[in-house]
Amino acid sequence: MYKATVYTEISHEVKIVVKPTFMENESDIIAGKYVFVYFITIENLGNESVQLLRRHWTITDSTGESYEINGDGIVGRQPVIQPGKTHSYNSYCVLKSMAGHMQGHYEMRRNSGEQIEVSIPRFSLRAHLLN
Repeated sequence: MYKATVYTEISHEVKIVVKPTFMENESDIIAGKYVFVYFITIENLGNESVQLLRRHWTITDSTGESYEINGDGIVGRQPVIQPGKTHSYNSYCVLKSMAGHMQGHYEMRRNSGEQIEVSIPRFSLRAHLLN
């Protein structure tokens, strides 16, 4: 059985934990479509609330192809995370090859109005075929 790797990074008193998983049943190996889902937990380790405003991703596959994703919030939301609390969500990406990686950051605003850039750890995407 395949055990997923967990990636963690802390910046500006915000902890980001990422667990990527290959979705073999959703992928089409012959067509070169490799689907990965990633589960993210954002934990506020600070003393004031933070709101996630924007996300920035760089996605690269093993062919060297890379693209950027920028947008407001995450999965249609701009969550406010209170001190000591977490917010979890999942999303996905599609690669043209069996391996690659993602990295990025969130733009957040503290309750005081201070803008911060919270790093998302670089994490590997690797297809693990069971057949």
